[in-house]
Amino acid sequence: MYLIAIKMLMGDRLKYFSLIFGIAFATLLIAQQASIFSGLTYNTGSSVRDTVGPHNLWVMDAEVQLSEDNKPLPDTALDRVRSVEGVEWAVPLLRMRLNCRLPDGKTITCLLIGIDDATLIGGPASIVGGNLADLRIDQAIMIDKNELNRTMAMKPKADGTPRELKIGDTIEINDNQAVITGMFASNRRFFWEPPVYTTYQRALAYAPKTRKMMTYVLAKTKPGEDIAAIQERIKKTTGFKALTNDQFIALTKDYVLTNTGILINFSISMALGFIIGILVCGQILYNFTLDNIRYFATLKALGATNWMLFRVVATQVAVVGSIGYSIGLGLAAFFGWSMRGTRLAFYMTPDIPLKAAMAIGIICLFAGFLSLLKVWRQEPGIVFK
Repeated sequence: MYLIAIKMLMGDRLKYFSLIFGIAFATLLIAQQASIFSGLTYNTGSSVRDTVGPHNLWVMDAEVQLSEDNKPLPDTALDRVRSVEGVEWAVPLLRMRLNCRLPDGKTITCLLIGIDDATLIGGPASIVGGNLADLRIDQAIMIDKNELNRTMAMKPKADGTPRELKIGDTIEINDNQAVITGMFASNRRFFWEPPVYTTYQRALAYAPKTRKMMTYVLAKTKPGEDIAAIQERIKKTTGFKALTNDQFIALTKDYVLTNTGILINFSISMALGFIIGILVCGQILYNFTLDNIRYFATLKALGATNWMLFRVVATQVAVVGSIGYSIGLGLAAFFGWSMRGTRLAFYMTPDIPLKAAMAIGIICLFAGFLSLLKVWRQEPGIVFK
């Protein structure tokens, strides 16, 4: 019976390949859009992940809604956090958007990040040139190597020779001279301002003077202490909000999904892939059944039960569904791999293939059900007409 189902399926090569193509396209669209959506939401927390150090708490203003919502804290915040019972140590962190002028005169907005002078906690994750300790050199900064050909790209020389920033070059930050002493490679980011690292005291000198300058306090709890209890203690004692790395990432992600159209846009794209799959596969499989209705009627005339006919249709649907799904998922993975060197956010989490398989399974069940109804209702006597 299964062999008959396969031979019947492959008898019309055009419809056979059309079914596979329809399912593959639906799988590609669903998996690709879901992976890009996953990549974008993952990138919203990159600034938290890129802040390296043994800290396990971010202390911030109570009204902060995401990692880029840099609401300043009073200068007394650092000592107040250090005085909370259960906190082992705490260091300051400054994050501020300032104008940067490149050697060719181009002006951009950069995200200046000032880390603790003594410990250098909060520095970049992956250093690809120089050393983190070089930030203690006078006027020293570190820039993102990934931005050299993007936001920090310079104009070519007069003879057309391309040029880019390198270690030893000088730029201006808010009209203050800064020397590049190192480079790092950041992860893909959702937000676009190129990060520039320096020490906390130098960042204070670069930034325009305001009453409140400190942006965050990075804190480490004592071993064995309950982090949740210390978070509540910080809130009651200081009035500030204390979040773990994961909580801060989740807060940023939720804010972006709630206050932008990303969720709606990608949901529509994935829904379109699902609907297209149902329409294309349902129509092709139904037409395939109509073209082969005499064969199904012959099987019924020979004594085939409805259960046997169900197995025939189920086999056909399972074959085209599994082949189409495999091709579509492979194309989606290849697309992500081919775009790995670009700024496209693509992150195929382990649950995406599973969810895509569930969606394709529903499409195949719907298409198979339409075909099966036609087969079950067909009179065997049609073969004698």
